[in-house]
Order: sequence, then C-alpha cells, then structure tokens
Amino acid sequence: MAVSRFLVLCTLFLFAAAAPSAAQKAGAVVDPAELLKSVVKITTTVPSDARTARGLGTSREGSGVVIDSSGLILTIGYLILEAETVDVGLHDGRTVAAETIAYDHDSGFGLLRATKKLDIRPASLGRSSIVGVRDRVLAVSHGGQDMTVPAMVVSRRPFAGSWEYLLESAIYTAPAHPIFGGAALFSDKGELLGIGSLIVNNAIAPDAHLPGNMFVPVDILKPVLADLLDKGRSQLPLRPWLGIYADEINGRLFVSRTAQGGPASKAGIEQGDLLVGVGGKPVTGLADFYRKVWATGIAGTAVQVNVLRGVSVQPVEVKSIDRYQWLRSRRSY
Repeated sequence: MAVSRFLVLCTLFLFAAAAPSAAQKAGAVVDPAELLKSVVKITTTVPSDARTARGLGTSREGSGVVIDSSGLILTIGYLILEAETVDVGLHDGRTVAAETIAYDHDSGFGLLRATKKLDIRPASLGRSSIVGVRDRVLAVSHGGQDMTVPAMVVSRRPFAGSWEYLLESAIYTAPAHPIFGGAALFSDKGELLGIGSLIVNNAIAPDAHLPGNMFVPVDILKPVLADLLDKGRSQLPLRPWLGIYADEINGRLFVSRTAQGGPASKAGIEQGDLLVGVGGKPVTGLADFYRKVWATGIAGTAVQVNVLRGVSVQPVEVKSIDRYQWLRSRRSY
C-alpha cells in the first residue's frame, strides 16, 4: 500500500530537525501511523448526582493515549472524574469498555484500562522536563490524521486553575488544537510529552494574546504511577482542600463560587469575596494563594483565609478536608 502524503509529512516533521537517537541509528524508527493509533477516543457517562456533573456535564468526550501493552490509557482526569461508564473508541471503529484505574487531582491525570486486548503499539513516555520554548511538537487527538496539529512550545510557566490546581511548569503550545481534552503531545522523536488540558488565549505569556493549549507534563506522572496503579491514588501527603473557586483579575482574587457542601461554604465564604491573605500573610495571586494554603499542613488542617469585605479584612477559619472524600465516587480514588 502506498504511504499517504500525510504520513510522509509526519515522518519529516518528527525526524528531520532532530539528531538521530541511538535507537534511530539502530533502525528503530517510530511509525507515524502507529503513533496515531495510540491516541484513542474516550467517552464517559457520569451520574446526575455526581459532584462534578454540573460543572463538567454527565456526558464527556475526549482523548487518551495507550501507554502500555496491557491497555493502560493515560488521559486528562476531568474526563473520567466520577464516571459510571467509560468507553474507548479505536482507530478501526471498534469500541471497547474500560475501567477507571486512578484519578490524581494534584497532576490532573486519569488512568484507564481497556477490558479487552487493543493490539495497539503503546506510546513511549518522554522527558517533559527538557522541553523548551521553540521545540517542535505534534498535538494529536482522536480522529487520526485530521486531528493532528504540528505546533511549537511557546512557553513553560506555572498554571493556576480556579479549582485549587497548580502546575509549576506547564507546557504551552501554539497554534491551538480545538479538541484538546486528553490530547497527546508528542516530541519530534515520537515520545509522549504531555496530555492536553485546556485551550487558552495567552499561551505565550500571561499578558500577551496568543491562542494555544496547555498540556500537563508527563514527568509529573512518573513518581506517582506505581501508587496510582496499586492504590488508585497517590500516597503523597494530602493537600488541604477548601472548596474555593477563585478568579484572578489584575492580581486580585475573587471568589467565583464555593463547592456545595465544601469546607469554604460551611465556613461562610461567599461568591464575590476578595481573598487577600492566608494566616495573615498577603497573597499576590492565585498560585501564591495555593502555595500558602498548602504550606499550612495536610488535609484536615484549619486554614485561616483573610477575606476583604467592604473596607475591613476578616479572618475566616476553614477546616480543610481531603477532596477525594467530597467526590461522590464508587472508585478506589
């Protein structure tokens, strides 16, 4: 069968600019067609009474990447969070059921395992720590060649999400891939560098407009992978969770909402409150707020949140909890 023009272009993209590795010199070259097959479609259903149903929906769809020969699939965690059923769509049109293995809030990753053999060559995990600005990458979602976007890394910097989530060195790429959730980010050698999380308007810098994507680096997975496979969650000390959703606007932190039944809601923190400090220490932004909260101790710690209401700053004591206990989940995490 003739090799398609697309595969020729992919091969050139993946290998032309890079010095050959030892494996490549030995003749082991990543087949672009096999690389695309490793990216699968993830479809989940979530009960209507799930904690995340309102914000993330009860029907979710995205991508995942097969990372071992037994059908282990790495995806972005919000696709599978509190999921009741999970299906995996393959390149040949087949659909295979999968089981949720783990969800890790600190990284944002989720792990699944297909219930049947996939006969797919797994993607190899690369080293995201050495990825730098101007590196050429390939963003791939389910859908094969039509959903493949050659891109460039445009920045490496912290990402702070409103849901008490912080990456210290996220990977930002441009141009933007529209089907970003769970998409694979491959290096020019065909190694998996990250998993797609978001589309953003400021990929190149916080104050500069350039649409792109934020990818979660795979190196974050490696230290906790054994725990996730064995226990369904990381065994690192649990961070205190407050149930605060905040937006940073010009360096000021406004509460957009609180988790229903969560610690902050019970403590009286309300939508519109301005967060100005933790334990009497001022905060300079969302990332700084999280770092100061997490520095107070582990889950269960009472955290003093300083809130500006009117013209006065009020200390509000919030009894933190383990976020996993708040989720209405039937899984081990």
